[in-house]
Order: sequence, then C-alpha cells, then structure tokens
Amino acid sequence: MKLLRLAILGIFAASSMALAGLAPAVSAEPARHGIAMHGEPALPEGFPHLPYADPHAPRGGRITLALQGSFDSLNPLIVLGVAPDVVPRYVLQSMMMRSMDEPFTVYGLVARSAEIPEDRSTVTFNLDPRARFSDGQPLTAKDVRFTFELLRKYGKPFYRSSLGQVRAVAIENPHRIRFDLTGSNDRELPLNIAMMPIFAAHATDPGAFDKTTLTPPVGSGPYEITEVRPGERVVLKRRQDYWGKDLPIMRGLFNFEEIRYDFYRDANTMFEAFKVGLYDYRLEGDPDRWSTGYDFPAVRDGRVVMETLPIRTPKGMNGFVFNTRRNLFSDVRVREALGHLFDFEWVNRNLYYGLLTRSGSYFAGSDLSSTGRPAGEQELSLLAPFPGAVREDILEGRWAPPSSDGSGRDRDQAREALRILDKAGWALESGILRRKGSREPFTFEMLVNSRQQERMALNFSQSLARIGITARVRLVDDVQYWRRLSTFDFDMVQWVWPASASPGNEQRNRWSMAAAQRGGSLNYSGAASPAVDRMIDALLEARTREDFVAAVRALDRALLSGFYVVPLFYLNDQWLAHRAGLKRPERLPLLGTNIDTWWWQTR
Repeated sequence: MKLLRLAILGIFAASSMALAGLAPAVSAEPARHGIAMHGEPALPEGFPHLPYADPHAPRGGRITLALQGSFDSLNPLIVLGVAPDVVPRYVLQSMMMRSMDEPFTVYGLVARSAEIPEDRSTVTFNLDPRARFSDGQPLTAKDVRFTFELLRKYGKPFYRSSLGQVRAVAIENPHRIRFDLTGSNDRELPLNIAMMPIFAAHATDPGAFDKTTLTPPVGSGPYEITEVRPGERVVLKRRQDYWGKDLPIMRGLFNFEEIRYDFYRDANTMFEAFKVGLYDYRLEGDPDRWSTGYDFPAVRDGRVVMETLPIRTPKGMNGFVFNTRRNLFSDVRVREALGHLFDFEWVNRNLYYGLLTRSGSYFAGSDLSSTGRPAGEQELSLLAPFPGAVREDILEGRWAPPSSDGSGRDRDQAREALRILDKAGWALESGILRRKGSREPFTFEMLVNSRQQERMALNFSQSLARIGITARVRLVDDVQYWRRLSTFDFDMVQWVWPASASPGNEQRNRWSMAAAQRGGSLNYSGAASPAVDRMIDALLEARTREDFVAAVRALDRALLSGFYVVPLFYLNDQWLAHRAGLKRPERLPLLGTNIDTWWWQTR
C-alpha cells in the first residue's frame, strides 16, 4: 500500500508540474557545450576565448556608427515598423551564441550547455543560474518560454514558421527547459531556438509586443540603451554590472564603452559625414565611390585607413526581382526574356570600374553553387519527383546569365528577348510591346529607395525601352518603401538575399509557398514551387555534409529555373574604411570581420 500511495503521489506531482508549465526531469543526453549543424563544434569544451577575438583588447571609448534611413521602432523581431538591430545584438541575449568562424555552430551563453539526441527530436537547455537582466532580476526558463510564445505568435515570419514546428515546451526547473521537436525533421531548429533573443517576462507587455515601440527593453546583454532620438540616433552604454563579462565566449568582444548609431537619409549625406569625421567605421558597397570617392584629406594624411578583406562565404543573389503575383510576370518565359536586356558587361565597365562579378547562382563562389556543375546522383534523386521543375541546361550545369557585347545596345540579346516574348504572347507594334489580342502595352513600375538603386533601375529601364517596354522608376522614402515591400505592393524591386555558409530555415522565409502568401516575408518574388519547398526540406533534414551540399545545389537549380530575378552582380571582397585608431584582431573569422571584436588603440 505504501508503494501504491507513493506511486499515486508521484503521478499527482507530475500532473501538477505539467499544469504549472513544469515537467519532471527525465534521463538526459550528455550535456554539450556547443551544437554544430553538421559534425562537431570546432572548439573544445572549456575553450579560453573565441579564436577571432583578442582577450587582451583594451576597453573604453565611444564608437560612432552610421545607418542609412530612419527608424520608428526598437523591435526588429516583429512585422510592424522599421527598427535597427541594436536590441537583439547588444541589449538582449540568447541561450547560445553563433561562432563567426564556423559554417553554423553555437556555443553556450545564457545556457551553460544543451542536451540533444542524435535525431534532434528534442533539445534541452541548462541555463546559467548567474544570468541576470539589467534590473537585477534572474533570467530563468520562464523568460525563455515567454519569449518563445511571443515570437511564435507575433514575431516576423521566420520566427513564426520556425518556432511553429515545436510540438511542446516543458520547464523542468527554473534553469532547465526542454523543447519537443518531434516530427519537425528540421535539424537546424535546435540551433535557431538556441539563438532566440530572450525578453524579460516581468518587464515585457505581451499585449503590446506586436506594436512599434521606442521604449528600450530590459535585457541581459552587455549594453543598455541610454538615448533614443526617433529617426536620428540611438546610444548604448556598456553595463558595468553585466553578468557575463567574464564568460570565455565574451572575452575580447564588446570593447567600446559607448556605441552610438546615427541615421542618415541618403547615401551621399552619409558618406559626406564620414569624410568630415562624424562617424568612425564604414562598410563600402559602391565600386564607383570606392574607386574615386576616398581621395579626401583624412585618407591622404593617414587619419582614415582603407582595407580590402576577402569574403569567404557564398555571395548570395543580388537581382531585379519580379513580383510573380502580378499577371504581367506570371509567365516564366517573360521573366527569362527580360534578363537578356540587362547589359552587365557595359554596366560593370562604365559604372563600376570592372570591380564586379556577375551573379549566376544563389550561392555563388562556393561549393554550394550549381553553376558549371552537372547534377549528381543525389540531386537527380531529389529532383526526380518534380519533372520539368529544372531546365535541362541548368540541370547539366550549362546555363549562365546572358552575356552581351558590352556596347549597351546588343542587338542579338534584344532579338533573343523578343523571340522568347513572342512565344509568351507579346509582339512589337510601332515601337511598343503589346500583348497579342488585347494589345495591352507592356508597362510596369520599378520601386527603389536610394540613388544607387535608382541609377541601376534607370539603366535597365533604358535597355527595356529598346524593345518597347515602359519601366517607370519610382524613388520613395524608407517608410513607404518598407511598407510596400511588406505587403508585396510592387512590380519589381532590386533586392539582395545574402547567403550564409550554412543555408537553412531562412530559405523557407525567402522561397516557400507559405511565405509567398505571408505578408512581411522575404519571398518578394512570390515563388510557389513544390520542388523548391521539397529542396528546402531536404537541406534541413540532411545529416551529412554531402547530403546537405546536394540539397542546396538542387535548390539553386530549382530557383534558377524559375527566373525569379534578373541576376545582377556581387563583390568578391569586403571594403571598409575606418579611423586609424580603430584596431582589430589579426585573425579574420570565416563569416567576415565584425565591429564587436574591434577596439580603440590606447596611447
């Protein structure tokens, strides 16, 4: 009887814990100090510091950074508003932090360790009891679950899609939380959960979370926001009571006492501000400016240093994006035809000093790219259920973006474009391209939000005019631009989808059929292909690097076959200019240099 009573009490105790949002502890997998997407973490348990950070870097001083545009919110994790990334980057923290020196590996931060079975059907995090928010309150599993529920309900599409795969969440004790991922078949999901920024449950209003706000949140990170000037400036100051300042993963990071972000309405004003010393560090993306614009006194006398650093990750896709939700661009033949009118050779030589490389893949410059490679057996097997989803020349690795004679008026490319358009039901009549039958003229709008984009769009518009297409270029302010993008209210935009060394769930937000219907997603093209969806699933399910590479290449081929963009170009190197007193570690991480490892040289 005594044993029976104990058993019954145990059942009631377990039920009470479940009702309270708790769960009894279960036998666990070995605790891990890090999780790698494929294979094992590169750094051993007990590593002294990140290899690309200098633990002896001096601390202090203020760095001023610049961003183009404006902002009306401090929360970039929701759909509404335009917000810089300062809150999740400096104010909030996640359970684990991504290493910049590996394709995709996370190491313990707020969580000391994680427990995960080989099939990744669950993940359990053991939180550091020392973790504290800036108001002194402890960070516990309750805050993690609170944040998870907020982002799953109100977060941007990436969070809603990714976290929506979680079957259940159980708090086993105040510093231990388990996520049930059964059925997700998403091997990246544990890492995405690990990187989820954590809000303070006691200081965050869930009813207002999905609204824009300029009120700084309470966080557990190394900085707190001390000044907000809407649309103009955000200032952060390093916390002297930051709980994690002595963690190995933090050594050599966040060396500035104060970080100030100033916002500029346009690119030219922002560059002029740098020239006169109003901010300290600048990433340059304009080849014209890099080639001719840096001949100013601060560069000549050594107060500003220019550096060219290698980019070792995939280059991603930069292109003019067709909104295939528009009837005008619903035909893949129309989209392919317009690609013949972009004269990369002329643009690169005359506008960009020959410094650019043509985009021909969504993962260019890496082993993930399908360009120039015939599909292997694994790719063919993945694509077999989707006959016709990939064109033969793309499947065989023979396709490349159209190449011109560089004259700016290549007649062969214009004739080829008209030939394809004729098959799609369009004909040139008295200098105007019209739809056969209805005689509707071929006209559309190109939406841009910077002078640099405007210049590119005008060049393309002039090329299109040669075959009777009217493309109106409309320059709008940041607020209108982002509002229209979030509701897919455009015909064509220029967009860059950067590529990481480990593509994952972000691909769903860019290309899946679900994202095509979800406002605020990055599926600007409206891509809706079962083959694309399956290739994304395959790369998330891949257990080996070989399977992963095959799935990404197959995805690349499916996207290229959809002609969702007119491919433009990319930079092979990272260009940056900075004050001479700013220093960085000698070791450059795989994913590129990051200002959070820099410091001011002391005298």
